[in-house]
Formats: sequence, structure tokens, C-alpha cells
Amino acid sequence: MRRITEVLVAIAVAVLVLGAAGLLYLSLTGLTARSVPGPGETRVARAAREFAIPRAARELRNPVTVTPAVVAEGLEHFADHCAVCHASDGSGDTEMNRGLYPRAPDMRTAETQQLSDGELFYIIENGVRFTGMPGWSTGSAQGETSTWHLVHFVRHLPQLSAEELQRVKDLTPTSPEQVREQIKAEEFLKGAN
Repeated sequence: MRRITEVLVAIAVAVLVLGAAGLLYLSLTGLTARSVPGPGETRVARAAREFAIPRAARELRNPVTVTPAVVAEGLEHFADHCAVCHASDGSGDTEMNRGLYPRAPDMRTAETQQLSDGELFYIIENGVRFTGMPGWSTGSAQGETSTWHLVHFVRHLPQLSAEELQRVKDLTPTSPEQVREQIKAEEFLKGAN
């Protein structure tokens, strides 16, 4: 009985210490989405992601053979679904991303490119909790094939040509605010008030 009491007290102390550390963290960071995660938080988040992705998913191989047509389909999917946060070139340099915490990663860097195809597939299909990354799974075989095409395009981002970059930009949906700004600029150039 005494041993059980000691274990319960130890658990209670651990919970209190973790709770106090969490409150201290909140008071120091203010939970703002404007700051950049520190190296410790980044390591913890990456370790949590690695732990959370099932081994079987990490070991998946892309069943779709890479061809120019597959990369082109992935490009179109990326432009329509991903570029608003990840940018047309995969850099993550977007207005939307500046408001996310943590920021969407630069898809061209080693941190992303070193993920397995299965990890990329899993992240795209299921999203990442506590981030701005939604899960895009449709639950269909066609949706999974589209995600595999997107995995090929993510792999292609470091070699994106100027023509491909322009194609992504042309296909990326324009926000209503951007349309309003474009109309204002056109009216101004025409001399309208």
C-alpha cells in the first residue's frame, strides 16, 4: 500500500511540474503565432511526428511510376491545394504561412526531402495536428493516387523550372482580397476614382 502511495505522489508531483513548466512556457511565449519555434520545440515536434507516423506508413513506397505527366498532375494539385501556404515554389514564403504556427516548411529543404515517400503520403492524407496542415484524404483510391502524384511533385520542387513555377502561379487560386486589389489597381491605371 505504501508503494502505491509513493507512486501516486510521484505522478502527482510530475504532473504539477509539467503543468508549471507549461504555464511558464505560455507566459513567456504568449501563444503568439508570430514567433518562430525554437530549436528545442522543433526537435520535440519532429520527434513527435516521427513517433506518430506508423512504421508501416513510413515504409510505404510510391506505387505510381514517375513520368512527366504524373509530375504535371502533381503540379496542378499543388497549385490548387498547397501553394497558398507552401508558396508556388515550395518555399513557404506566403502571407498565409506568416500567420501559421509553426510555419509550413520549405518543401525544397533536406528536412522535407529526406522524409520517405510514405511519410509525405501520410502527412498529406492525414494532416498534422496542432499545425495548419489539414488532412486531404478523400477516402478513395483516386484520391490516394492523386496524393502519390503530389509526392512526386514535392520531390521535384528543388528542380522546379521557371516555366513550371509560372504554371503553378497561373493555376493557384486568387483570394477575394487579391481580386479586389487587382480591380482597384486596374481602375486606378485607367484613371477611375
